[in-house]
Amino acid sequence: MGAAILWGVVAASPLLVGAALALLRTWPPRWLGIVLGFGAGSLMASIAFELWEEGLDLAGPIPLVIGVAAGALAYFTADRILDARAAKSKDQGAGAPLALGALLDGIPEQLVLGIGLASGEPVSIALVVAIVVSNLPESIGSAADLLKGGMSKPRVLLLWAGIAAICALATVAGFALASATGDAFRAGASGFAAGALLVMLVDSMVPDAQEKAKQVTGLATVLGFALAAGLSLAS
Repeated sequence: MGAAILWGVVAASPLLVGAALALLRTWPPRWLGIVLGFGAGSLMASIAFELWEEGLDLAGPIPLVIGVAAGALAYFTADRILDARAAKSKDQGAGAPLALGALLDGIPEQLVLGIGLASGEPVSIALVVAIVVSNLPESIGSAADLLKGGMSKPRVLLLWAGIAAICALATVAGFALASATGDAFRAGASGFAAGALLVMLVDSMVPDAQEKAKQVTGLATVLGFALAAGLSLAS
């Protein structure tokens, strides 16, 4: 259980660190777009080389595809609810879709991490670095947009602290539930995270990066994909 707590905190901490970095300084829109593009590429690699591949290896396509569909619908529905609430208030809801994506990705991903730790699987340094590479830009971009949309600094920090805490607890929950779950559950959880991420990338993260960084977005995305893919393969 101690290892689950440790690695849960390590995996979730980039979310809070990224928010803190956004609060420490004002990021120029172009640089923010590059960071978002880099993060989008990293998340694409995570989907392809970790979530999808691991799900297939664990239990085949059926649990994985069910999880992907559930994750996509969950993100789509929750994002529509956020949009409706933002339309009724002065808050434009900027950055909220990225925060939602981080939550819906982080919970199942760290559940799987906890289950793996309970099964005796080692955690590689390369995998930890890959998590940082993908999560850090996501939280920086979201926190910066939330600040621009009018949310106060304490509320932004509290929001991301809450998301990081929930994700870290998911690792502990996965460790505790390991004996009651099987490979099909792990595959479905990986698929859920992949589905939520894919919708978030297409609907929010990539368009936001393109708007801010213009033509440089593609290069930043490829760089993020290449680095995260290399780290995933190394792990």
